[in-house]
Amino acid sequence: MITARHRNIALLVAGCYFMEMLDGTIVTTASPQIGRSLRAPATEVGLVVTAYLLTLAVLIPLSGWLTRRYGNRRVFLTAIALFTLASVGCAASVNLGMLVAMRVLQGAGGAMMVPVGRNMVLSSAAKGDILRLTSYVVWPGLLAPVVAPLAGGLITTYASWHWMFLINVPLGVAAFAVAWRLVTAGPGAAAAPPPLDWGGVVLTCAGLGGLTYTAHLVSLPAPPAAQTAAFGAASAALLAGAVVHLRRAPYPLLNLRTLAVRTFRVSQFGGTMYFFVVGAMPFLLPLMFQVQFGWSPVKSGAVTAFVFAGNVGVKPATTPLINRFGFRPLLIVSALGTAAFVAALGFTTASTPVAVIAALALASGITRSTGFTVYNTVGLADMVPGLMREANTLAATSMQLGAGLAIAGATVALRVGDAVTSGSSAGHGQAAFTVAFCLLALVAARCAGEALLMDPAAGDAARRPRAAGRSGASASSAQAG
Repeated sequence: MITARHRNIALLVAGCYFMEMLDGTIVTTASPQIGRSLRAPATEVGLVVTAYLLTLAVLIPLSGWLTRRYGNRRVFLTAIALFTLASVGCAASVNLGMLVAMRVLQGAGGAMMVPVGRNMVLSSAAKGDILRLTSYVVWPGLLAPVVAPLAGGLITTYASWHWMFLINVPLGVAAFAVAWRLVTAGPGAAAAPPPLDWGGVVLTCAGLGGLTYTAHLVSLPAPPAAQTAAFGAASAALLAGAVVHLRRAPYPLLNLRTLAVRTFRVSQFGGTMYFFVVGAMPFLLPLMFQVQFGWSPVKSGAVTAFVFAGNVGVKPATTPLINRFGFRPLLIVSALGTAAFVAALGFTTASTPVAVIAALALASGITRSTGFTVYNTVGLADMVPGLMREANTLAATSMQLGAGLAIAGATVALRVGDAVTSGSSAGHGQAAFTVAFCLLALVAARCAGEALLMDPAAGDAARRPRAAGRSGASASSAQAG
């Protein structure tokens, strides 16, 4: 039974998740305006986005240990305060260096805010409540990247870029006030934490940070080949070393033993690819609408917002669908549906009726919403209670990895489209966008292949009581992997 307090904490975390995700994507729209205002080259303004994503990637793995050391309440309140104050600092920035520094502080707050919040909501939840609680928390992750182009277009058209950060202030103040009343210290504050895995910190955080920066270099109009290759190779080596270290360490920063649970392992590999596709679409769609179709930022954002309409419209039906058909069948259908609608959007042109494009965006929003919910729930549903905190930290890290690589991946897909169609990277042709969307569709289809590896009864412990008869078998088979 979900208490009113537990539900309110879940909604609070959802609001914080929305702030974090919105801030990670909305700035892209204002890059030209920021560059003019701060007298910075357009190529350097990309650091405003990269610094934020890089800090998230580096610090999210530390969130689990921090809650053990300082407790949920102290870490969560500090994260909200830091994020809000850094937002004020961003708006007050007078040069690019100051803005990048404030974005790093924002990323530090976001890296603690959402993983710690998710852990508060899910670690103490009964298996049967995880699905409902997850649905409260995850929908902003779908909403923010889709709303960002419209919100960014409106702000850049009718106001200044400073308001992209100032809108966080009332949200942050309200979140802090609610968290002060709702969130208690919890058992993490009293229990003695394990020693910090410094080897894991260095290898994992440096590897994830390097990979994120490599993605930034790849997304540049003219990537420096030697620098990109060097950072990519070094990051891969660091992450390979991290995997070896984390498997042997007695108290690893990221507990890879959680991957022994078969459902969780499959959901993490497939989920990272799915978050990659979900994160790339809000970048590619507005780009195609504005660059190829010649639409204004407001019109582009308005049509892209139909993806959000699909996300929200299907949300009341998501839990009943999972209860009726199970996690695995719904995930396969969602991944295949996402693949089909993403590919179809790639074949639209400036002459395609806006109603058709909006309908495809709406349908893609429906499938991505159900897939996103399944990935965020099914792995934790079969997780043993003692490993829930570690599993949540690893899941947050893999989700951020997929989202952090999305824009670079979309850029690479578009360049492949240019090469295949003999286009020019200076001006992408429609065929290049078609190829890029089809490549993303193939990734989504690969997610369906990963879903086929799941046990048919995966996640039944989180379904409603009538499915409980099979949940014991699900838990047993999940452990066997």
